[in-house]
Amino acid sequence: MLSKSNYKKCLFSLCIIMKIEFWSIGKQHDPSIKDAIEDYSARIKKYAPIQWEILPVPKNAGLLSENDLKRLEGKMILEWLDKDTILIALDEYGKEMGSVELADFMVKKGNMGSKKLVFLIGGAFGLDEAVLKRADHKWSLSKLTFPHQIVRLLLAEQIYRAYTIIKNEKYHHR
Repeated sequence: MLSKSNYKKCLFSLCIIMKIEFWSIGKQHDPSIKDAIEDYSARIKKYAPIQWEILPVPKNAGLLSENDLKRLEGKMILEWLDKDTILIALDEYGKEMGSVELADFMVKKGNMGSKKLVFLIGGAFGLDEAVLKRADHKWSLSKLTFPHQIVRLLLAEQIYRAYTIIKNEKYHHR
């Protein structure tokens, strides 16, 4: 784990250079959760530029097999990605991290000179194998299953929490 002094040394590059993007396949933010997502997004913007990209579900998705749908979604995702983007795929089989571990992870990526981190929430059936192979990191929020709209909120809150840990602010209690 990084020390407080290392956090302070890393903070400049992490906050100024690294952009955070949240990508999610599906519908726009659900109105019942939208305000909370926007609140955490605004909080994150104090530390880093962020952007939400809600990627459309492929046409006639209901007529496609699970594998065909994942393949089409995967093709779209890979076309949208820049080659130098750090891709963090949210995946049920990924590595679980606590909030402090996530903060450490983000500091390390910032120290590596990463310009952009993309946190990707897949479609209803998860992510295509090609996307998972392209991912620089696979992260599981939990062994529990959540609706995608809730995952967006959890993700935004955890990224905000990570920044407050990095800044040694009072939000996170150790």
